[in-house]
Amino acid sequence: MIHARKKDGTQNSTRFLISLFALALLILLSCFGVSARSAEKLPGLTYDHSMELSYAERFSVDYYKDGYALITIEDGGRYLVVPEGKDAPEGLQTDITVLQRPLDQIYLVATSAMDYFAALDGIDNLRLSGTQEDGWYIPEAKAAMEDGKLLYAGKYSAPDYELIVSENCDLAIESTMIYHTPEVQEMLEGFDIPVLVERSSYEPHPLGRAEWMKLYAVLLGKEELAERLFEEQTEKLADVLGGESTGKTAAFFYISSNGYVNVRKTNDYVSKMIELAGGEYVFQDLGDEENALSTVNMQMEDFYAGAKDADVLIYNSTIDGQIESLDELFEKSALLEDFRAVKEGNVWCTTQNLFQKTTGLADMIVDIHAVLNGGRPEDMTYLYPLE
Repeated sequence: MIHARKKDGTQNSTRFLISLFALALLILLSCFGVSARSAEKLPGLTYDHSMELSYAERFSVDYYKDGYALITIEDGGRYLVVPEGKDAPEGLQTDITVLQRPLDQIYLVATSAMDYFAALDGIDNLRLSGTQEDGWYIPEAKAAMEDGKLLYAGKYSAPDYELIVSENCDLAIESTMIYHTPEVQEMLEGFDIPVLVERSSYEPHPLGRAEWMKLYAVLLGKEELAERLFEEQTEKLADVLGGESTGKTAAFFYISSNGYVNVRKTNDYVSKMIELAGGEYVFQDLGDEENALSTVNMQMEDFYAGAKDADVLIYNSTIDGQIESLDELFEKSALLEDFRAVKEGNVWCTTQNLFQKTTGLADMIVDIHAVLNGGRPEDMTYLYPLE
């Protein structure tokens, strides 16, 4: 028995030393900017480092010597960005799509990505749009279409293939709606046009969605600018994120033309923005994780039962347009007159450009924080009061 104990003690000591060594190695690697996640080995290329991400979980970027970068999007594919003047290595796995820079004839269908390009001074890299001029709330996009620098090439389900091919399109950036029309993606790829599906809205943290700016910066070669802009966004939240909860509840909704109330799921990024701002989303057990949709439709009676005592109501104007008064809101449903937030004068509406301004999520969190703490409307960016 004595010998057995000594043997066990030796084994335990060995395990401890191995664990200690592993921990020291991880710390050492992190000091040199090397991710613990193993990078893809690519033929003919030498791994250099990985992009550091603070909040984003749905993509990663691995850098290789001589300026190559491998973008990996969760459930969305892998893309090797090849520097201008260089060739893609031979022997790449078939699931890796090659993107040859410069990428300056892009067909942008995913509206949420436009603001990233605007922030990165990359509008000139876009040539084709899946949204018509009157559908844009990004000034740079409107101006580019007015000047003829950005052409309408059809929506996601009905692209103008002839125009797209004639303009030598080098990348199509689609929303997840493309999954409903897989034949479109097949056609584009059949013309040797790579397709990248925008999935920033699947990020669990609001700032993770904003951090997708860094992914688009890789396409443009503007990583330093993206890092600086993202840091400016997070700095705006320094005081907000460190504050205590207000204990106030908030509902975020709009009423559809058929009378249903559309609300965000409990784990949606909008709901989390309310929590980060110091509030509590009024629906704490809404929606299932298996369904990819971020919203739920409910009957007005159910919305009344769940949100009538909410401290704050925020009306989402991005679907059916902005409203300017409580009377306009009551036209959608007279039941709203009995809500606590209405009686206490705490009803707000979003500006219509909110969901196209993906780089402004920090400003929206600051706005919600101000609403919860009695801030002044004139100091807000994306919210205004309904009276």
